[in-house]
Amino acid sequence: MRPDLITVFGGTGFLGSRIVHELSNAGHAVRIASRRAAVPSGLEQQARVDHCRADIRDDADVARAVEGAHGVVNAVSLYVEQRDLRFATIHVDGAARLARAAHQAGLERVVQLSGIGADRRSPSPYIRARAEGEVTVQREFPNAVIVRPSVLFGPGDAFLRNLAGLAALPVIPLFGRGLTRLQPVHVTDIARAIAKLCGNEAPAQLVYELGGPEVLTYRQILTLVLTHVGRKRPLLPVPFGVWHALAGLASVLPNPPLTRDQIYLMQQDNVASNSTGSFADLGITPRSFETLLPDCLPAQ
Repeated sequence: MRPDLITVFGGTGFLGSRIVHELSNAGHAVRIASRRAAVPSGLEQQARVDHCRADIRDDADVARAVEGAHGVVNAVSLYVEQRDLRFATIHVDGAARLARAAHQAGLERVVQLSGIGADRRSPSPYIRARAEGEVTVQREFPNAVIVRPSVLFGPGDAFLRNLAGLAALPVIPLFGRGLTRLQPVHVTDIARAIAKLCGNEAPAQLVYELGGPEVLTYRQILTLVLTHVGRKRPLLPVPFGVWHALAGLASVLPNPPLTRDQIYLMQQDNVASNSTGSFADLGITPRSFETLLPDCLPAQ
């Protein structure tokens, strides 16, 4: 086992690529495991960052990817189901396969990315799968650390891009009255937290819920984005029942712009609990959404 080697499944994605950067900055060797060969921008020439082709659905691929590593981070995610790819396949079966392989290979650390609000009783298949994945991972690897971020934002993220895109509409529809509370957290702050959790010191907690310093309603976030891009638009409350009906109609499309799982997520507050591990436990001060918004979203 290489005591400095961390395997990152999903290390080419929005969050995964930042995790690779932060692990590398912290002195780790990093093995990126993904189905397509790619190394995050800026790390192509790093001798201590390499790539392993691996599909989280394949036992042999997963075993090969974790072989000899000190720890593994699972940042693989699926947001929209496809005919041959289901939430349970990735978030439950794949996560369990990875944790089981880590246990069999004698790894010291498993970090599983989930999300605030994961709930096995949810009517949303996506939210249920995230929660069931947590359970199966900790069953296979009892000391696995679960990290549940709030809504991620950062340069190039879909969250801010979609909000800014709404500015093109003459009237902007709200989810309900726009009062759902969110705690947007910068992607790099989450990546730094995960790098800390992959260190030699055993984590103080097995579950961390991580949010930014501000708790904002969806309406407040949308207003900040509109102000930043220099647009004024009326905001129209739309009942969640209408959104569910629209998502049902959109579900027949190959790439639906709206899913019922997204609406279920917007029906509940997304705020970190006080009963889990936090940024403070890791010695990290998360940065402000309002302060970093200009760096993450170009003004129009």
